[in-house]
Amino acid sequence: MNETPNETSQAPLAGLQVIDFTRVLAGPHCTKVLRDLGADITKIEPPAGDIARAGVPHFNGMSAYYAQQNAGKRNLSIDLNWPEAREIVTGMCSKAHVIVENFRPGTLARFGLGYEDVAICNPGVVYVSISGYGQTGVWSNRPAFAPTIHAETGLTSIVQDHFGGDLGQPRNDACSHADMYTGLEGAIAVLAALHHRHLTGAGQHVDVSMAATMLSVNERAGALLSSIDTDGEPMALGAPDSHIYELSDGRRITVASSPIGTTTFVRYCAMMRRPDLQRDPRFLTARLRRENLQALLAEVRAWILTFTNLDELQAQVSEASLAIGVVRTTQEFAKSDWAREWGAIVEVDNRMGETTRMPGVPWRFSRSRLPKPGAPSFQGEDNELVLSRAGLTDEVIQGLRKRRVLLSRRSPRGPFDN
Repeated sequence: MNETPNETSQAPLAGLQVIDFTRVLAGPHCTKVLRDLGADITKIEPPAGDIARAGVPHFNGMSAYYAQQNAGKRNLSIDLNWPEAREIVTGMCSKAHVIVENFRPGTLARFGLGYEDVAICNPGVVYVSISGYGQTGVWSNRPAFAPTIHAETGLTSIVQDHFGGDLGQPRNDACSHADMYTGLEGAIAVLAALHHRHLTGAGQHVDVSMAATMLSVNERAGALLSSIDTDGEPMALGAPDSHIYELSDGRRITVASSPIGTTTFVRYCAMMRRPDLQRDPRFLTARLRRENLQALLAEVRAWILTFTNLDELQAQVSEASLAIGVVRTTQEFAKSDWAREWGAIVEVDNRMGETTRMPGVPWRFSRSRLPKPGAPSFQGEDNELVLSRAGLTDEVIQGLRKRRVLLSRRSPRGPFDN
């Protein structure tokens, strides 16, 4: 039963102290998930800054791309090339519950902030390292970004094969699946390691690979790795052959199943109330349906065009245990009744005295209260707050600022503030 959280209920991860050494996307998304669940995040940003800050559009020097992944995190910008900076950050890490980083393997170890270093002073720490190909092995030092991981692990090949090479110049997917999925897997790893620490008292180092993630989330991988002949049946039940259809009013929809598969073809026939199609010589087997796909799709399109009311079409599709979705832009979906009811879009402080819209969270808890959306910090904006909480005096903090051990700026390419 759904219960309304009471006023004293806490967020699921309330009190969890996280040091965030991440940048761009996979790592920041991992710590975003933890923040959305109530964790206290301190992002450590080097002088060069997180390149995600250069994304567009900007509002008052703040990138929307950066804000989506980093809103609600405190920001400390400190130059780890200074010995006193490393000492300060080591002290912060010694008290942290969780550390997340996504530099190239070995980068933080060169500053004395690798797992083995931190575990000496904080043996219970959960230390998560996110990288393209893992912390060890023959490919561990290869640079990795979502498009290259997609290419190496088969996603790009699947997309190109699906479109049959008819796109002209082959192009990469517009979305950074490898980053986002790996960020989620990193958050899952944090929760698992925290549970292990709860049972045993021991912390640990968790190695999360983008390449391994993309294999694990590829629902077609098992079929692709098998040598068994599918005899024309689709390898996956939904996405690969879920076609787009146009309604009589010009709107577009998709039916989330392939008409080729034996099970789903029967449902298509029931959906259209056309049992005769099951006896059509062109459609007797999956292989024949694939060979005659355009003729089969023509039957579906002709049937869909008989509807002028989307609700009536939805009802008849649902009768056959199939589902349809209207092709919408993100902006259009944000205006839908469902998005308003769920709270799928939230207003975030845009640092101009106004708000901008961002995605909300995908969970509802019956006994926990999630934190409200936070504002994104400018680089180094929280230097004084973070360091005073770490025990440094105002005099010491100001000395670090003057020597440029601490840095801050309000624009991704602007000068450092004095």
